Amino acid sequence: MTGEQWWQQAVVYQIYPRSFQDSNHDGIGDIPGIIARLPYLKSLGVQVIWLSPIYESPNDDNGYDISDYCRILPEFGTMADVQEMFSVAHRLGLKIMMDLVVNHTSDEHAWFKASRQSKDNPYRQYYIWRDPVDGHEPNNWQSDFGGSAWAFDDTTQQYYLHLFSKKQPDLNWENPTLRHEIYSMMTWWLKQGVDGFRMDVINLLSKPVHFVDDPNVTTENHSSSMNFIANGPKIHAYLQEMNHEVLSKYDIITVGETPGVTTKDAIKYAGTTANELQMIFQFEHTEVDNSREGFGKWSDERFNLVTLKRILSKWQNDLYGKAWNSLYWNNHDRPRVVSRFGNDSDQYRVISAKMLATTLHFMQGTPYIYQGEEIGMTNVKWPSITQYKDIDTRNAYDDLVLKQKRMTPDKMMSYIYHSSRDNARTPMQWDKTLNAGFTDDKPWLPVNNNYSEINVSAALSDKQSLFYYYQKLIHLRQTMPLITTGKYVVLDIADDSVYAYRRISDDAQLLVISNFTEKMQKRHYERPDSATVLISNYDDDLGDTLRPYEAKVYLF
Repeated sequence: MTGEQWWQQAVVYQIYPRSFQDSNHDGIGDIPGIIARLPYLKSLGVQVIWLSPIYESPNDDNGYDISDYCRILPEFGTMADVQEMFSVAHRLGLKIMMDLVVNHTSDEHAWFKASRQSKDNPYRQYYIWRDPVDGHEPNNWQSDFGGSAWAFDDTTQQYYLHLFSKKQPDLNWENPTLRHEIYSMMTWWLKQGVDGFRMDVINLLSKPVHFVDDPNVTTENHSSSMNFIANGPKIHAYLQEMNHEVLSKYDIITVGETPGVTTKDAIKYAGTTANELQMIFQFEHTEVDNSREGFGKWSDERFNLVTLKRILSKWQNDLYGKAWNSLYWNNHDRPRVVSRFGNDSDQYRVISAKMLATTLHFMQGTPYIYQGEEIGMTNVKWPSITQYKDIDTRNAYDDLVLKQKRMTPDKMMSYIYHSSRDNARTPMQWDKTLNAGFTDDKPWLPVNNNYSEINVSAALSDKQSLFYYYQKLIHLRQTMPLITTGKYVVLDIADDSVYAYRRISDDAQLLVISNFTEKMQKRHYERPDSATVLISNYDDDLGDTLRPYEAKVYLF
């Protein structure tokens, strides 16, 4: 990587296809629906669109269980629709990044069906099989969705590994034949017109050499062995091979989802001379409100701003000049940012959402906007667990409430309201007509009840809306090299109410100030009299006085 790359100035918009736009009246979003909304995304100003999986799948984990990498799930459309999407997007100057899910497949993939037929089947080595140990699982590894990470197969009397659902068997990357099948599939998609890959849990590909017990896992707390398994001994060899065989041959964008990484790990994966990926998604800042009782994300605790600042500042500083950051608040696996880190009340929803956007978009890295974030969509609160579709949410409830009785239904529901993945997966809110304009049939997941107030149509008709604020932030990133290249310096990191930092280049500075509270604050940060307000979520500037959730950026 030499010089400034196009993807360093880009802003990415993530689409969750199932929930974006239904075009054929079946309650499920689809590719023609995406095509119809591409001009909207062009008007927002983004350059890249990341699609969650659209491949053939039995949908045990909403498409992250793939049964055929080169076929499209019929409810989303056809390959001809995909070609049309590429064509329209490219005509508009938009790039399409696809989800690459190669840690595991569906158990309905032809490879796995063959693999489980016999121990000597050629496809047996495409997956990870082990004999029982003393009549039970090979070790104590726990799935990220709860329960053992091993499933017993009656036909061959062995266990297969699945770090997620039982219907998502892990692939065996030790097998070079399997690896080159994956590389051929990636090349096929690039030849179809794909402009990059977001790589699902990519740092889980290499498993530990010895399948020893995880010393940190506890079944009582519904915990996972993912971090124990992550960053295995051959992961960099695999990714360098992938880069050499495929990625280096195309001018594309790549980002790896990498749970359990440090900044040192990130430099190995996405360093300027690593020859692996261009950037990674780290989870550290998304775990600031994890349970103090050991239940992981199942919590309703409010985050601590000082902790958040220390994490984000560490990633800004440690990667500066060495690797590239990805910047995100939420995605299809995370709750809505305005409900989590802001204030989703009628009074403060828009103002706090603008504050959060300001805080993130002036950092160094490539920003990712999750669908609906640009209009301030919020978490949902459905009264019954039966209304939730997410396998992770349902499994956690069954385990912690029904099976172990570790908590009451009410307490678990409060955790679900805070943390469930379904918060992010409710249909996109386009207007105030039936089902928010997403579909005229019954939607696959209920629409948030607040859609008549929070929707794209309302945002586009209000010049002070969050949509236009995001539009301005994106424009500034395209036109101000300082945002891409400037050094980051945090100010008063121990302040638990205000997040302030500078971005510094040889000839200019930005001072970014964000009040994370609904209280008035007084803060003084040095700046010259010539400093001008570049952007703010209030119409005027009161200097050292900060109003509730006020954000402003000075340029000097």
